[in-house]
Amino acid sequence: MSVLRTKPIKDVIAQGDADGADGGPGLKRRLGAIDLTGFGIGIVIGTGIFTLTGIEAKNHAGPGVVISFAIAGVVALLAALCYAELASSVPTAGSAYTYAYATMGEIVAWIIGWDLLLEFALGAAVVARGWSGYLGDLLGLPTTWFGEEGSIVNIGAIAIVLILGVVAIIGVRESARVTNLLVLVKVAICVFIMVAGLFFVKAANLSPFIPATEPASGGEDGIRQPVTQAIFGMEPSVFGFAGVLTAAAVVFFAYTGFEAVANMGEETKKPKRDLPLGLLGTLLISTVLYIGVSLVVVGMVPYAEIDEGAPIASAFKSAGAGWAAILVSIAAVAGLTSVILVDLVAMGRIGFAIARDGLIPPSIAKVHPRWGTPYRISAIMTVAVALLAGFLPLSALADLVSIGALCAFVLVSLAVPILRRKRPDLERSFRVPFSPVLPIISALACLYLMLNLSVETWIRFLVWMVLGAVIYFGYGHRRNRLARREHGEPVPTQRTPA
Repeated sequence: MSVLRTKPIKDVIAQGDADGADGGPGLKRRLGAIDLTGFGIGIVIGTGIFTLTGIEAKNHAGPGVVISFAIAGVVALLAALCYAELASSVPTAGSAYTYAYATMGEIVAWIIGWDLLLEFALGAAVVARGWSGYLGDLLGLPTTWFGEEGSIVNIGAIAIVLILGVVAIIGVRESARVTNLLVLVKVAICVFIMVAGLFFVKAANLSPFIPATEPASGGEDGIRQPVTQAIFGMEPSVFGFAGVLTAAAVVFFAYTGFEAVANMGEETKKPKRDLPLGLLGTLLISTVLYIGVSLVVVGMVPYAEIDEGAPIASAFKSAGAGWAAILVSIAAVAGLTSVILVDLVAMGRIGFAIARDGLIPPSIAKVHPRWGTPYRISAIMTVAVALLAGFLPLSALADLVSIGALCAFVLVSLAVPILRRKRPDLERSFRVPFSPVLPIISALACLYLMLNLSVETWIRFLVWMVLGAVIYFGYGHRRNRLARREHGEPVPTQRTPA
């Protein structure tokens, strides 16, 4: 049995049109382009803009963090173009996982699926703790239960994950309604920040736009330095254009999650039209908002004085606009709520696709006959994220979320020319321009950003991959759908759509 066996495209399309785990009922098509864009913006605009702006401006890029957001946005947009072609050609619940299964082979698909579960689970847990902290600050709640300092168990983080987990399980349409409402709130506040903040911008704070390179402090050397510096024996440093690139790799975390839109392929009414609109609309709107907000923040406060915990709210407070800081905190709570919700929805769909193929036990991905959602796997992931968010301070693991997403984007970008070569006859309502050049550029750009993350992050990522390999070779490689078919064992039949 080969680890590089591929799943026939016809099987992927048949599953997307009809069946769930073990041939049971499939997911229900209830979403349109606006819903998908809402989901995308709901997960993208969150922790990145409300926290990472300050951290990266202060520690790596200075005002040049604006360029970092632009670079990360362009790389994410290149990846989104590749996602759009694949998602419109093969609309499925598994997105990158399924694309890899159909093009590059089973082991690559498992790596991506395992990788995406890491990205969304850690992302949701990190954001849940951030949500708890903002809520505690807004309402004056005790930091013991709603913060990082002195916290043994973060009650706020656990509570919000469990509540939103129930919303995600009850139905995708209900999740879309909640997400769209929250998106309206935070987009309005982002526009407010850009407009109101312009009145407090000082030109002196933007000069020099890219601060001169400085030797890194003790916390930025050793395994904490970027891989590129370690490979070429460069002296660990911060700021300068190298600092801008390092910041770009970290703030890429702010764009991760847009691929959740592609996971909704089996729940979209007109996937060939609406999936590309949802993916590209998400990235374009988010990039414009990120660049605008980050420019205002570094213009309001000298980068060395930016508050890392709540940079935007603190910037307005320092300018004497405390009332605006309250609005920003409300937007942060709304923004982070939608991120957690979409993370939980996406994890359920990825787990559903992996279980349907038998790489993990199919029984855990049953679709609820009334709600039309994979309620078992969603419940399992919700509890896991709640425990992570409640007991582990995960804010330092934003880099790990970034490397997980970038790894998936590299493989998705390569899948586009591979699938074109294997299935030139496949209907493609959206096509990446200048293929295979642009997909290859996308893959190289994502890989380069990965190399600008720390050695420590790469070590953690490889440990997670080794754990995934143990699970794959211990269970999935022998028990999945294709392996059982090779052995002549009975597998659930795929129903023809009505």
